[in-house]
Amino acid sequence: MKVAIPVREEKLCIHFGHCDQFVLVEVNTEDKSIIGEEIIDAPPHEPGLLPRWLNEKNVAIIIAGGMGSRAQQLFQDKNIEVIVGAPVETPQNLVKSLLDKTLVSGANTCDH
Repeated sequence: MKVAIPVREEKLCIHFGHCDQFVLVEVNTEDKSIIGEEIIDAPPHEPGLLPRWLNEKNVAIIIAGGMGSRAQQLFQDKNIEVIVGAPVETPQNLVKSLLDKTLVSGANTCDH
């Protein structure tokens, strides 16, 4: 399974659509381990592009600080689960928390 985290300066970027890069973390859900990761530059910001692009990269879950409701719906349409309100942390810590079921999500930091 792949988890995508939008990052800026190697930590979660609080506003999903304004990240510099994405870290795609490959996890083994059986033993709850990280088996690989890839850092890729974010494509140019264009409405509707990211759901298609991340779906093509076989992403199953996105961990975000904030994301607009329309974007969340577009990801849902691609069968990608979205977790919003995540803390500003490293992708590795966020994924470990997700796998351990200790990831605490707060308020969606996006207001649109």
